[in-house]
Order: sequence, then structure tokens, then C-alpha cells
Amino acid sequence: MSIQLYLFLISEYNSYMLTLKDIVENLPIHLTYGADGWKNIQIKKMVAGDLMSDILVSTDADNLLITSLATEQAIRTADIVCAAAVLLVNDKLPSPAMKELAEDSNITLLCSPFPMFET
Repeated sequence: MSIQLYLFLISEYNSYMLTLKDIVENLPIHLTYGADGWKNIQIKKMVAGDLMSDILVSTDADNLLITSLATEQAIRTADIVCAAAVLLVNDKLPSPAMKELAEDSNITLLCSPFPMFET
């Protein structure tokens, strides 16, 4: 399923949810760490930003956190807000410490070469 189709379904019916598998299969995204059952995790909303203080007050559980902040702080914020996954953009790669924290927190970690709002 294309992202355009997903956006249409959301706007028209407000009921379709993507899975992380849908996102990985339809965008140039690679999986850095997959939490238990990551393929079936449903994404209710996507939230994008680099200021984690903004993310803390603007998100609900089971969201995809999209950021270019490639530090452990992004994983800690995702853990606090119960985000389903973190997607790093702008061709950023996680540090070994960030990847380790994602594994310890069981949070799926994805990477994309695209800028934030093209992803």
C-alpha cells in the first residue's frame, strides 16, 4: 500500500492504521532494531520533531516518532510517551548507545535517507 493511499484512507474514513511492516515495505527505510512483533505493530499517528519537549506534550501511545535527533534522548522520549517506534531521518544513523537503549527499551528503530517532511 502506498503512503498516498494510506493518507487518503485516513482523511476519508479516519479508521485505517498502518503497520510498521507497511511503512518499511513502502518507503526507503531500513530497520535498525525490531522490537518483539514489530511487523504487526499498528501506528495510530505520526509525530515529527526534534524538540523532545514538544513531543512529550503532543503525542499519544502507539505513534511513530519521526526525528533527526540521533541520540539516546529520542529513545527515552519514545519510551515515556509509549511510542511504537522511532524513525531517524536525514540519513542519520544511530550511535551504538542509541541502538543499545532501543534494544533495552524494546522500541523499534528505523532510519530513512529522506528529510523529515518528505518521509
